[in-house]
Amino acid sequence: MCPTISRPIGPNALDRFLGDSLWARALTAAQLDRVKTEIVQRECPTGGFVCRRGEAVEHWIGVIDGLVKMMISTPSGRASTFTGIPAGGWFGEGSLLKTEARRYDVVALRESRIVRVPRRTFEWLLNTSIPFNRFLLVQLNERLGQFIGMLEAQRLHDPDARVARCVAGLFNPILYPGIGKKLEVSQEEIGYLAGISRQRVNQALQTLQQAGLIKVEYGAIVIEDLAGLRRYGA
Repeated sequence: MCPTISRPIGPNALDRFLGDSLWARALTAAQLDRVKTEIVQRECPTGGFVCRRGEAVEHWIGVIDGLVKMMISTPSGRASTFTGIPAGGWFGEGSLLKTEARRYDVVALRESRIVRVPRRTFEWLLNTSIPFNRFLLVQLNERLGQFIGMLEAQRLHDPDARVARCVAGLFNPILYPGIGKKLEVSQEEIGYLAGISRQRVNQALQTLQQAGLIKVEYGAIVIEDLAGLRRYGA
């Protein structure tokens, strides 16, 4: 597991991160102060586990910077990636609400900085903040729609469409507010998330660029038409 950082989170970095989080904006000043006091930071190296399948779920997790993937693997070594979570994303609320052991691994695709909100703080927000509850309803519904779309792409569409849906998922303005139109992400990382080779990702990105949906830069992707990217191959 990624180590806890002993030094406090820089106030500017934490303030920016929470300022981009829709749920945090809706809290009272007192509620936000408590969150800032109880939140814990971790740093994960590339390939490090943010959390592991089967462990007790004791935190709600956010990504300050970096990129992580939610995945599952079998004892035989087969693995399947559910989704990627870039900076600005939060996950694990479903497992906290169901009070069950975690059913997936989360692995850092690059060096990532993570924050953890303790269960007690999460449950306190549930009991004291109506806006927080509304946020969770939207978050869970949006995540469900994302998973259904990715499952459809994997089962029914060609690699170009799978890459299109994968990239569009990383630019979801509800799940990842404040992400903007440009994301630093490598073709290898997209390949991990989409379940196809880096070479095939390159071909797909060129096709999507020619269609006017994205612009490919060195180590980054710029969105030109997010709605079109989501519809690609449908």
